[in-house]
Amino acid sequence: MPGVRAALLAFQRRFAARGAVLDGRDIGTVVAPDAAVKLFVTASAAARARRRWLELQGRGVAASLATVEAELQARDAQDAAREAAPLKAAADAVVLDTTELDADAAFARALEIVRSRLGFT
Repeated sequence: MPGVRAALLAFQRRFAARGAVLDGRDIGTVVAPDAAVKLFVTASAAARARRRWLELQGRGVAASLATVEAELQARDAQDAAREAAPLKAAADAVVLDTTELDADAAFARALEIVRSRLGFT
């Protein structure tokens, strides 16, 4: 919703300027294009759908894995095609594919990338 996005943009930019870790589909391209470090975290649709399906199952929400994956793919396509802040990696983002990583390994890899980019290796 472009109107909502526009209303939130100034708030998000002020928040980011204070030093923060932000997560979202347009953070590196729209909200904080000058951020010192940008990660574009991704995984295969199948892996993301399975993670979401397990989360829903854990909350007692009945859903089929196929439906979850179809909805996820539809959202990805919609977000990639939208006019305002389309889903895409920033040109200077490091792509972090978490398909084969658990949460701890993904965090460790992200931390490694951030430290390297900031010169703390």
